[in-house]
Amino acid sequence: MKNKFYKAFDFQRLKESPRDDEFRTPFQIDRDRVIHSSEFRRLQGKTQVFIPGEFDFYRTRLTHSIEVAQIGRAICNSLLYREKNILNDEYFIDIDLVESACLAHDLGHPPFGHAGERTLHRLMLDFGGFEGNAQTLRQLTEIFYTEDKKRRGLNPTRAFIDGVLKYKAFFSDYENPFNHFLYDEQKAILDFVFDGRKLPFEKPEELNNFRSIECQILDWADDTAYALNDIVDSIHAGFMTIARIYRWIEEHESKITPNQKKYLEEITEWIRTGEFKRKFGSQIGDCIQSTSLCERETFMDDLTNRYKYKLVIGEECYEKAEIYKRISVDLVFQSAQLHQMEFKGNAMLSKIFEALKENYVDKVKNIKLLPDFSDYIIRQEKDSNKRARLVCDYIAGMTDGFAIRTYKRLFDPDFGSITDLI
Repeated sequence: MKNKFYKAFDFQRLKESPRDDEFRTPFQIDRDRVIHSSEFRRLQGKTQVFIPGEFDFYRTRLTHSIEVAQIGRAICNSLLYREKNILNDEYFIDIDLVESACLAHDLGHPPFGHAGERTLHRLMLDFGGFEGNAQTLRQLTEIFYTEDKKRRGLNPTRAFIDGVLKYKAFFSDYENPFNHFLYDEQKAILDFVFDGRKLPFEKPEELNNFRSIECQILDWADDTAYALNDIVDSIHAGFMTIARIYRWIEEHESKITPNQKKYLEEITEWIRTGEFKRKFGSQIGDCIQSTSLCERETFMDDLTNRYKYKLVIGEECYEKAEIYKRISVDLVFQSAQLHQMEFKGNAMLSKIFEALKENYVDKVKNIKLLPDFSDYIIRQEKDSNKRARLVCDYIAGMTDGFAIRTYKRLFDPDFGSITDLI
């Protein structure tokens, strides 16, 4: 049965590639291409909160992405079940499309978590900056798959591209760009997404907040997984204890609402009784069922239904997610242990980048520091800014472990062998 929610406009790909004998939908093809990619598999070696491999049960970027995809699918099912005045069996938000966006949303994140993202942005400021969401878009449209010594991208559908576009403003739109932007050279992709239309937004923040319904679902699913599941890991790791939570409440009592105080005290009780894992698990269902749809009018409604609806989050779940994220930042991400790991990651990424910049960006030297394919495409590029972006691509694609091994190979005299895989 045809889903009338989507039009031919939504299914169009960056490059035409007709497949008459295909039994899958275009969105299922997008999802399958992501799942079977090496870029997706590398997420198992990238930091979510704690360094991969430190303990088997901690979440990595890969398990986080899978959890986000499950939550995103559940939100679609929940909305179809409850929003019967809007959605029905012939007009519904495609689950495969949402799952694709959720699985792909962190593909662009570099090694060492958000600290690695900040480090790469600092190193790339003179070359257009670095941003995880922009890098995800670059992965999907340019980096995925190689052919005849070229990178050709995933060739995604318009709706899939738009599903991962949490931010649409450009690096040059900001006076002091920090995050939440696309690379300036990605303008052609945004033009494709909006069919070249003039955008009716005066400020970058307004454009960033204009998201398709699939992207809104991804964003809330990501927030839910981050706010709830990462706290469970933090409790397991001993960063979030009853004493530390009560101390935090005392220090911030004037800046939190009575409800938020109650939510934090609930956590201490769950830790005391050993029920925190089950309790946080049940709240995922609450966050899923707290969603509803609100219809709106936009300048894209004649081409697609994907902007016609705003995802509304229940006030209680939203307030819980915000206080959970806030206490996680203070008790976990601001801890000395994580800062020490960030310091070390920053030092390694900085030295790797500077070495590659000296050999490939400032001047293309004869020494080969990169694997054959990466070395080849950089040497074919005449523009130094584009060479810097290709160097950044290589570093951003590293897992934590690979970044550490690369650092040791380049700078540790006692490490490495001519037979090492690079």
